[in-house]
Amino acid sequence: MSTAEKTDTNWSRIARDGVWDNNVVMAQSLALCPLLAVTGTATNGLGLGLASTFVMVASGLLVSLARGIITPQVRIPVFVLIIATLVTLVDLGMNAWMHDLHKVLGLFIPLIVTNCAILGRAESFASRQAPLPAVFDGLMMGVGFTLVLVALGAVREALGSGTLFANASMLLGESLSWLEVTLIPDYRGFLLMILPPGGFIAMGFLLAGKRVLDRKLAARQQAKAAGLAASA
Repeated sequence: MSTAEKTDTNWSRIARDGVWDNNVVMAQSLALCPLLAVTGTATNGLGLGLASTFVMVASGLLVSLARGIITPQVRIPVFVLIIATLVTLVDLGMNAWMHDLHKVLGLFIPLIVTNCAILGRAESFASRQAPLPAVFDGLMMGVGFTLVLVALGAVREALGSGTLFANASMLLGESLSWLEVTLIPDYRGFLLMILPPGGFIAMGFLLAGKRVLDRKLAARQQAKAAGLAASA
């Protein structure tokens, strides 16, 4: 057992890294191509996010389980092969059971293979950790990525067409029909937000908002630390 496995796993640190501090999009600026291409609606963002999360979780588990038999010389090709196999299963599964969503997302499902975040986590984390932390890391990274996809899609959809999670029942199943909301009845829409330039604009505001929040949180922590030092 390696030293990394002997130490206690910092679950809260893994969760915070995946969702916020080391977020795939907001911190690492990865997967921007599918992010901007499919987030015309929140439904599309949720669909791609769930597919990517499954691949991240499953690849983390498989890489962690196989880390003892994979030699360093071939680890990257093996990781890519594992990820590509999982993406193929997701692609076939979505085509069979979520065909409408599969048609909407199109080429961007197979392109999950090229998501550097998945390969990066396999190399930097899953290949050095026990299965449970590797799975949890993949889940948190996937959740963080999905949240950004849904948030960006929701902003663009709300401003572009006045709806939220439009066609969720058709693309994701009737059980999610409750997600469909009309925010502004008889809204004529703001076409720019649905087009690619709108994706860049909305993404810029999301990144700016995260930086503002990070600065406020850092300032609050510094003030708290200063107060504790003064009281000591």
